[in-house]
Order: sequence, then C-alpha cells, then structure tokens
Amino acid sequence: MKTPPGAHPRAALERVLWPDARRIEPLAFRRAPLLAAALCFSSGVLLAHTWHPVVELLLATLLLVLLTFLGLLHTARAGLIAVAALWIVAGLWCAEIEPVPPAQPEMLTYADGLSRTVRGRIVRIRELPPLDAHDTDTDHTTWNEDAFAPPGTVSLDLALDAIEYLTPDISKMVPITGGVRITLIGEPPALACGDLIEVPLRLKRPERYRDPGAWQYADYLLEQGIGAHASTRTNHLRMLPQTPSSGVHLHCRLYAAQTWASNRILDFAASPANHALVAPMRLTTDDAGMLNAMLFGDRTRLTHTLRLGFERTGSFHLFVVSGMHVALLAGVLFWILRRLRLHRIPATVLTLSLTTAYALLTGFGAPVQRALAMSAVFLLARLLLRDRSVLNALGAAALVVLVGSPRALFEASFQMTFLAIVAIAGIAVPLGEWTILPYARAARHLRERRLDTSLPPHLAQLRVRLRLWGEPLTRIHRRLSLLPAMLFRFALNLAELILIGLVAEMLMVLPMALYFHRATLFALPANILSIPLISLLAPMALVTFLGSLVSPVVALLPGAATALLLHGILAVIGHISTLHTADWRTPGPTMPIALVAVLLWMFCCWAVRRSRRWAFAAAVALPLAAVLILWPEPPQVTPNSLELTAIDIGQGDSLLVVSPTGQTMLVDAGGPTGSFREAAEATSRFDVGDEVVSPYLWSRQIRRLDVLVLSHAHSDHMGGMPAVLRSFHPRELWVSIDPQSTAYNALLAEARELGVTVRHLHARDAIAWGGAQITVLSPAAEYTNTFVPVNNDSLVLRVDYGRASMLLEGDAEAPSERTMLATGLLGPVILLKVGHHGSQTSTTPEFLAQTAPRDAVISAGRDNTFGHPRPEILARLAAAGTRLYRTDEFGLTTFLLSADGSILEITGAADN
Repeated sequence: MKTPPGAHPRAALERVLWPDARRIEPLAFRRAPLLAAALCFSSGVLLAHTWHPVVELLLATLLLVLLTFLGLLHTARAGLIAVAALWIVAGLWCAEIEPVPPAQPEMLTYADGLSRTVRGRIVRIRELPPLDAHDTDTDHTTWNEDAFAPPGTVSLDLALDAIEYLTPDISKMVPITGGVRITLIGEPPALACGDLIEVPLRLKRPERYRDPGAWQYADYLLEQGIGAHASTRTNHLRMLPQTPSSGVHLHCRLYAAQTWASNRILDFAASPANHALVAPMRLTTDDAGMLNAMLFGDRTRLTHTLRLGFERTGSFHLFVVSGMHVALLAGVLFWILRRLRLHRIPATVLTLSLTTAYALLTGFGAPVQRALAMSAVFLLARLLLRDRSVLNALGAAALVVLVGSPRALFEASFQMTFLAIVAIAGIAVPLGEWTILPYARAARHLRERRLDTSLPPHLAQLRVRLRLWGEPLTRIHRRLSLLPAMLFRFALNLAELILIGLVAEMLMVLPMALYFHRATLFALPANILSIPLISLLAPMALVTFLGSLVSPVVALLPGAATALLLHGILAVIGHISTLHTADWRTPGPTMPIALVAVLLWMFCCWAVRRSRRWAFAAAVALPLAAVLILWPEPPQVTPNSLELTAIDIGQGDSLLVVSPTGQTMLVDAGGPTGSFREAAEATSRFDVGDEVVSPYLWSRQIRRLDVLVLSHAHSDHMGGMPAVLRSFHPRELWVSIDPQSTAYNALLAEARELGVTVRHLHARDAIAWGGAQITVLSPAAEYTNTFVPVNNDSLVLRVDYGRASMLLEGDAEAPSERTMLATGLLGPVILLKVGHHGSQTSTTPEFLAQTAPRDAVISAGRDNTFGHPRPEILARLAAAGTRLYRTDEFGLTTFLLSADGSILEITGAADN
C-alpha cells in the first residue's frame, strides 16, 4: 500500500525522531577497516622518518606475508594483527620509494655571480603587484630586493634546456635540466606559456636558513621544479623561433586562468562606477585582494596588514582557498544537493564536477589537488560502501592520498582537513546524539501527536510543553502555534554549531601550535559571527565577478552588497583581534605530548560511541588534550653556563644570549636588506622575525624573553623585531639613541603599547643580569645622532661571567672602536661578535689587539652582495690566533662559556 503524498509514515518518523544509541555507529574494525588501514599506513610513514634499513624491511615484509597467510588460515585475530603489520610495512615502503624533488645541484654550480645566458621555455607567468600592495604569500621572496620592483614587473618560471658555460677562453651553450624563477623588470613583450626565450642572468641560490623550525624557501622552490632565481630587465630578453615542444605546461594555463579571474575583480574595484558609491558600499583594492584570495586562491595582494587580524582570531582559513577550503566546499555542495532531494548518485557526480571546476580555477596547487582527491574518494566511498560509514570513507580517502604522496602526512593542509572531518563526524555528532540532537528532532512535526507515544517520556513531555506554549499564539494566527518550537530548534541548532566549533577548535590546537605557533582563543566566537556573513558574502562575490564579465554597471548592485558584507566582517574581526589575549603565540608541543593528544582523540572517537557515561569521559578528555598541548614546558637552556647563539638569518644579526640562571636576551632580529628594505618592512608577508628567529626560540620552548636589545636601527638588525616583540612580549627593550626613522619610532610605540619597558643605555652603564654582569661600552653619553641611523649608533655590550666574557659589537665601526679604546673601556674577552658582519670598516688592528678574543663569530649571509666578511678581516683574525666561526659557513652556532673561562663551541648542520 502506497503512502499518500505529503503524509509521514509512522515508522519513518520514528526512525527520524527516535534518540537511542542505535543512531551512533560503534567504532569497531568491522565498521571502519579502511580507517584502521590508514592509521597503520600512517604509522609506517612515521617510522620511515626514523628507520631506513632496506634489507631488514624486505625480510620483515616476506615474514609478515607468511604470517598473514598462516594467520588467516588458522586464527582470524592473528590474521588481523598480521594484516595491520602489513599495512605498517606498506607505509614504510611507500615512504622509502617516494620520489623527492631533485635538488638540482648542477644548477647551483652556475650560481657563481657570473652573467650567463640561459635558454628555456616559459612554464609560468605571473604579474607582480605594485610596490605599495606587494605581498608574496605564495613565493616568500620578499627578503630579496628583486621582489620589490617597480610596477609592471613580471615573474617568469623557465624550464631550462641550455646554459652558457664560461671559462677565460671558452663560451658555449651546454645542456642542463632545471628551473629558474626570473623577476623581469620593465614593460614585458607579449609572452605566452611554452615560448622559448634566451636571457643573460646572474643566477642566485635561494636562501636557506640552517635553524630549527625555519621555513625554507629553497625547498619550496624545489617542489615547483625551481633551483635558482635571478632578475633582469626586459630589454635583455630575446624571443627565439618556436620549435616542437613536449607540450605547454598545464599549470601555466591554470595560473593564467586564475590571474584572469582575479584581474576582473581588480578592474571592477578600479572602475568609475564602483568609485561613485559611498565608502561603505565601495570595494577598495585591498577588498579586491581579499575577495581574490577567497574566491580564486590568489594571495598576491593579501598584505601582512590585511592578514594579521584573521590570523590572530583563527579565521584566516575562511578567506583563502586551501585544502580544507575545497573539502568543506565539497561537503556543503553535497549537503545542499541532498537537501534538494537529489539522489545520492547524481548529487555525488554534480558535487565532484563543480568542486573540480572550482579547484582548477584556484590554480590547482598541490594542497588543493590532495583535498580534491580526498573529497572525491570520501564521497565515492560513502556512495559505494554498503553501510556508508563516515569514518570508513575518511580512511579510504586518507589512504588514497597517502599512498600517492606519503609526505602529505606531515603537511598542515592534510592534517587539518583530516582532523576537521574527525572532529565533526567522529566526535561532535555522536556527542550531539547523547545531548542536544534528540531534543532538536523531538521538536519537529509537532502536529503528529501519535508520535508522542513512541518516544521516551522526557521527549514526549517536551513535545506537549511546546504545544502548550504555542496555543496562546493561535489567537493571532494558527501557524504561530509552532513559533515556540521553531525558536527552540533554532537555539538547539545554535548549540549544535557551538558544539561542533568547540570540538573542531580543540582538535585544531595541535596543528595550529605545531605549524603556526598560535593558540586562537577567540576562533570560536570569530567564526560563529563571521560564518553566517561569509555564507552570504561568497555567493554575492561570485555574482559580482560574473556581472563584471558583462559590465561594471551590471556588477554595481551585487558589488555594493559584497562591500557591505565584507566591511561588516572586517569590523567584527577587527574588534576581536584588538584584544591582547587574541594573539597568543606558543611553542609547538614535544613529540611525546603530541602522541598522547592523538591517543586521547582516538579514545574520544571510541568512547562517544559506547554509552552516555563514556561520552562524558570523552567530553573531559578533549579539553585535557588541548591543555596538554598548550601546557608550558621549561625552556631548553644549559644551567651555570653563559650562552651565545648566533642565529642564521642570512645577511643580518640576531643573537640569543642566555644567562647562567636561565634568563633570555635576544640581541637584534635580522631583517631585509637592499634598496627596497623599507618597503619590505612595511608590506611583506615574509618576516624573518616571524619565520626564522621566532621558530628557533620556540624550538627551545622559549615563550617570553626577558630582554630584547636593538643594537641600532638598520633594517638588517631591526626588521624582524616587531614580530618578536609581539610574539614574546619581552619585559624590557634596550636601545641606544633615537635617530630619525619611521620604523624605529613605530617599534618604540608598539613596545610601549604592549607594556614593555624601554631603556636607553650609554657607555659605562652597568647591569647585573641573571648571574652575569653587563657593561655598556658604546655609544658614549655625549654621542648624538638626529639624522638617519648609522652603524656607529650601535649599542656595544660586554657580558662577564666569572673568568668568561663576551663582547657584542653590533655594527660599530672604527670611530666607535677608537672611542672605546680612548676611554679605556676595552679589555681581553673570550668571545667576540665581530662588528659589521666582518666589514673592513670595523675590527681595527688596535681594537683586535686590545680585546684578544679566543673565539670570534661573524653573522653574514651566504653569497651576499656586500662581500662580507672581507678577506682582510679574516686574515687579521687568523694572524691573532682567533678561532673563527661564520654563520654563512656553519649556520646556527652556539657558544657555552663556563665561569672558569672555558668555552664550548657547537656548530649547526652543514649546508647541503
């Protein structure tokens, strides 16, 4: 007998409303075998990073195959254990045999400072933004002055096939395989993917910082097939006749499509129609940059200033296309199509088609590719598997991605996508089934009174009360009787959203601390307030884009609505991000703590499916795991030793000093060099203080600095200081004099705003510090400089501990050294930080004779354009019998001075 249209069968409604534990699928091997396989495979990938004996691995594989066969024949449990071990071994094998990007050592041999002609095909074209809006979130090249070129600058990626081989007698083109990224300055000719060009270049090896935790630009370029970078002017470029090629690089076409789409939004923002609107309804260039990042994944105009508020509140992922962005889009599309009563098969096909088209438009980067593959496998597994277990489908998706690329296990995009699904489907929804979801379902279909008898008494009573509360409203209108139930369901839906957000944020604590060193305390309120607006903003921005393809006038109305929504979100995020507690920077947890947190999450996934009592235990375990991850650990210091560590920050200075009692002092924080350094400080996303210096301090579990010292206000010493100031909130900031510098004044203002005590020091000032004695040697009290910063502004410090001593000279030059000699402040030291990166302007013979250091360290960048350190200084130090250590050769270098005057040197890993 057919059910009449519009009627609700009793059995169907009971299945919808019945709140018992049968709605919660138990976590067992038979329910999620692919999830178990993915976890075992991941364990093998982890083991491969600490264990590499291939012969033992081969023997273990053969033994496991035999044990698996015997186990499956005789005992099912033994067979399952052997199968799990086989998956672990499979993970080991895949991680061992996965190809790694070629290091292109041959390319680096040609990065010798000589101008050489190279020939190759264009595989990527990118127009760089103007100087005032420049940000290279994608490439992180901004510490290189080539990245700050005039308007009209273009970035080209070339796949080389030949390079000029030079000797004093020979010049010839020789074959080569590799890639080079070129900054092309000036109005370029018409260029297209696949064009063959020749151009003379001085190849440069990408910067590599040899410090724990530092982000490596060189590795990032190698992932894209780039081994070196260079800059040149367009008039040096020569187009060659086209020859048959292996095909045009697909990514070049995809990036061109992404750039074309981004330019449409920028053109609309610059149109007279848009400028005629009032300010709240007008899209600015910055607004267009944010919309391009959100819609198309183009972050080139998303400056550090625009990013900061979203990073501080943990809502940055909402405004950039990432792997998690694509996965969530697929989930939302599938949910909408199913709500529209579309069958699972066409809903799955349509979701995958739309998500793939969108992924292609974003540039189809590696994280997006993996997220698309993971989403596709997840949806197909849900479609094909009989029980459609969410966790089993998640295991299948993770397994496919990891088999194809085991390295993805260690990438933030994969981990956050995986954890987002685990948080929602694995923990939050089952928790909701034990708490609020049964009540939300019981508030539906109140007019079906016959269902009351099939529900537990407390839910039946709830339905009766909702009807009673609605009866007085029937006098106004009959449909108003359902208003209390609607409000009740709305409140419970909001509670469900908060529950999902809380669980997700508690799981995201680990990747946020590991990769971004942030604990986003206000992520939940920021996201709850922003997500409803963004759910309207994204489609409205898309309509604006489609309208701009026709005419700016057509896009005017949706553009105004888009601007209002975007400015509303910016106001919300801006107010939340101004709270000091919103920006909590933290070291990543140690490996044992991270493993304990993962085990607690696995327990939660199991417990929420057992019973209400076990679900309560899971609700306690979740915040416990978050507390463990964020719990402060003691800094890694050497007691009863005076430490100086020269951090490898390229061409610049940054020194960590640790007192015998464990107090910490950072002297300088590096920064950009070159003719565009001021612009770099103002607009670049790459910040050596945030990307290099701070990760090293966090690797030592340092959460707060006792003292931050600025030797002088040059950018290669001060550029990274604002980030360090915000991240480590030092108790004191020591400076010397106040020259004319906008950046320096901004640093002092920010220090005072953060409650940092600013101390101006001069020669003969003495400070007792952590069991050591600090004496200021320069500048003299009468020294002044009311103009731009100069090297002789440098604050020179001597630190004594028993019979041990060190002298930190900053960039002090010969005049400052002569003044120190004349005043009799200098004396022998054990360790000297050589002045001005080993320039011949410093370390005069008289100064060196008076200090007579046993050891010396020079902080300089590898292959720097200044020629530091100078051969004359190296010879002078060698003649004095001083052991010399250089960051450009040794990388990070640590000196431990004991009270008896002995010194222990520990150098960093050698460059590869």
